[in-house]
Amino acid sequence: MIRKDMYIDGKWRPARSGRQREIINPYDGSVIAQVAEGAREDAVDAICAARRAFDTGPWPQTPAVERARLLFRLADLVERENSDLARLESLDTGKTVTESRWDMDDIAGIFRYFAGLADKNAGEQIASPNPDTTSRLVHEPVGVCGQISPWNYPLLQASWKMAPALAAGCTIVMKPSEITPLTTIRITELAEEAGFPPGVVNTVLGPGIDVGAELAENHAVDLISFTGGIATGKTIMRAAAGNVKKVALELGGKNPNIIFDDADFDLAVDYALNGVFFHAGQICSAGARVMVQAGIYERFVEALKARIQKIVLGSGFTDGVQMGPLISADHLAKVERYVAIAQKEGASLVLGGKRPDDPALKNGFFYLPTLFTDCTNDMRIVQEEVFGPVISVETFATESEVVERANSTIYGLSAGFWTRDPDRMARVSRALRFGTVWINDFNVYFVQAPWGGYRQSGLGRELGRMGLEEYTEVKHVYQNHATQPINWFGI
Repeated sequence: MIRKDMYIDGKWRPARSGRQREIINPYDGSVIAQVAEGAREDAVDAICAARRAFDTGPWPQTPAVERARLLFRLADLVERENSDLARLESLDTGKTVTESRWDMDDIAGIFRYFAGLADKNAGEQIASPNPDTTSRLVHEPVGVCGQISPWNYPLLQASWKMAPALAAGCTIVMKPSEITPLTTIRITELAEEAGFPPGVVNTVLGPGIDVGAELAENHAVDLISFTGGIATGKTIMRAAAGNVKKVALELGGKNPNIIFDDADFDLAVDYALNGVFFHAGQICSAGARVMVQAGIYERFVEALKARIQKIVLGSGFTDGVQMGPLISADHLAKVERYVAIAQKEGASLVLGGKRPDDPALKNGFFYLPTLFTDCTNDMRIVQEEVFGPVISVETFATESEVVERANSTIYGLSAGFWTRDPDRMARVSRALRFGTVWINDFNVYFVQAPWGGYRQSGLGRELGRMGLEEYTEVKHVYQNHATQPINWFGI
């Protein structure tokens, strides 16, 4: 049994209330950990510690090269702990340990990337109005940052926020999802080992309704970054208005994967499967909306059906398992509701649509890979984010038609399309209104490229140089080297 507290001002401590939460393994429902269950008062303690560390501690005067050194050290520690971190992530989320190892490799690279940018954001000289003046633009850390991470990629998403904030010189209060906190706790331990000063890195555990709300509302917080559901994101925006703090939101998507009839058929099928069933579809960029040109529609559906029937469910620690469980009983029930809605609205259920019969999986939150056809643009399963192993397939006739339908969503996170036509590549990539567009690929991200969406997929960008800039303010410094009297008033 793992037992963990929260980390505030350089000290590990329980919740003020003494409350604890049991952490459940989604594979079999067993209790794997007990962690402190914080509330608003604990969040306030962490915010105050981060405020002191930023306003009066040594961190604001720490040279950028030293911040970089600490981040490089943290990357080394993540690499050292790769196997243990991957094991912990898979226990916490149910995903396969292979997927978790890939995540850990990415996380080490994320810390190294932002470490490399830490001392390369010194600003720039700009043109000034006369030769006796100079103007500089300087980038300064925004201050105290609240960072709320989701349950599907606990440590990966935490690193997307943590690394650029620390590189910029901010202090942070991290709040992982209350159901998957274990690797965020562990990265906090590694940050302590790396040598970050007290108050610079704080981790508060507890539910969003208490801890997350305090981070969004508290006027001592300068920026709030949130990854998660759209309803919560809107609540955070309203709460942040109290002191007009900076807001960064990544709120998911309904991501079309468009298959034109001149695509490499086998590759398109393979990537469609990966785009939907990786991590049981619990990915904000999942390509769950597959749109297939009419001439190859029937053949494509048959190919999907043949492959989906072979997907192996089970423990993420078992060789050969390709898909683990959903995260919780509540989320399993949500996916079941969407499947029922799809059938009621007229979609044809081809495969899945229920929990597995295998008695070995009965205690976990498993759901069979599910395939719907005969889907139309007005169906909720086409327009809303299911966040599970459910694929809906539509047909289309023309390029203009599919682009219009693909864009007919409140979201705008990512989209992909498959074609061999170079002119179509240029036209469609320009026409799709999404933050990331993949051509002949799907679900690719890397640290150098900014990540975020249009419309209700959120505000701001993570990763890349833009990810660092989210955590900075731009100051214009103007200097007059030969000041002359104006002699306008009272002469």
